[in-house]
Amino acid sequence: MPITITEGYSPGCIGRITQLHAGYYAGKSGFGLEFEARVARELAEFCQHYVSGRDGIWLARGTEIEASVVIDGSQAQTTGAHLRWFITSDALRGQGIGRQLLETALAFVDRCGYRSTYLWTFAGLDAARHLYEAHGFRLVHESEGRQWGAVVREQRFQRGAG
Repeated sequence: MPITITEGYSPGCIGRITQLHAGYYAGKSGFGLEFEARVARELAEFCQHYVSGRDGIWLARGTEIEASVVIDGSQAQTTGAHLRWFITSDALRGQGIGRQLLETALAFVDRCGYRSTYLWTFAGLDAARHLYEAHGFRLVHESEGRQWGAVVREQRFQRGAG
């Protein structure tokens, strides 16, 4: 299936990105309603406050949206740019689309001159961690937490100034 990467909001992307997250993390970590609602709510809020040139959203699509990554630059000058909602569908996982999306997002961060970029994840997502570390992120914080509705070993990774 040919994949195209587009930038910017697209009708239905909030629902599809939420669906990708809910399905993957329900199976991987037992996340449920609390997680899905949080993704939908925060992603919708991001899209409503999106500022072109400050923020970025990239979608990989075949017949539908199969992957996404977001840069929230709203707090870039104080806490750093926030990399969020980075996911690929099962159909695309392992084919390099995630790497391409991440590189696109980080090139945007660099063009914007953001000094640092951070993301929250949790232990056990080894392929994602490898990808983050290969692109200059380092683990700066780790503790038990439940910000996603289940107890996990939360991790904060950062790229750039600390």
